[in-house]
Amino acid sequence: MNTYGYIRVSSADQCEDRQTIALSEQGISPQNIYIDKQSGKDFERTAYKALMKKLKQGDLLIITSIDRLGRNYNEIQNQWRMITKEIGADIVVIDMPLLDTRLHKDLIGTFISDLVLQVLSFVAHSERDNIRKRQAEGIKAAKIRGVRFGRPVKKPPHNFVEIIRQWERGKLMTKTALELTELTESTFYRRYREYKTAKKK
Repeated sequence: MNTYGYIRVSSADQCEDRQTIALSEQGISPQNIYIDKQSGKDFERTAYKALMKKLKQGDLLIITSIDRLGRNYNEIQNQWRMITKEIGADIVVIDMPLLDTRLHKDLIGTFISDLVLQVLSFVAHSERDNIRKRQAEGIKAAKIRGVRFGRPVKKPPHNFVEIIRQWERGKLMTKTALELTELTESTFYRRYREYKTAKKK
């Protein structure tokens, strides 16, 4: 029997030290700890997939909390069943002692652990939805304040009008005009349309 640990943090700049320490305290060797640094919205994760290929019947998987496994309610349920039923491995969730499949092999124990799993995975899913909602609200509020998102707007050079005039007269090729203005073709034409519109006013 092998014991594995799984760690997930939501982004590359987040630290996994707390989870690493918790799993090390369970006696898991570093080579058996798999780490993903990405969202928990689904299970398309490199380290998780590699772990699933390693996990065999009788093995033990330890995670610090259910949301480290994922944040999608249905997917958590599916993965839990796959690990415990199809593969035949056990799972331990450190911060929720009731979610220890080694201890609940009877009918009542299985019912209790399944119920707890459903509640916790629902909470994880709801938290993910709340995060997305807060992000959307934050972006909306920032836009109202005038905060701009995306790449900075590329301004045309001070002599843009003169370059445009020469280009219109055929004295400059489009490629040369783009080089002189340091604009992409789409931005160049957009600025040109803006120039023509302003000229008509």
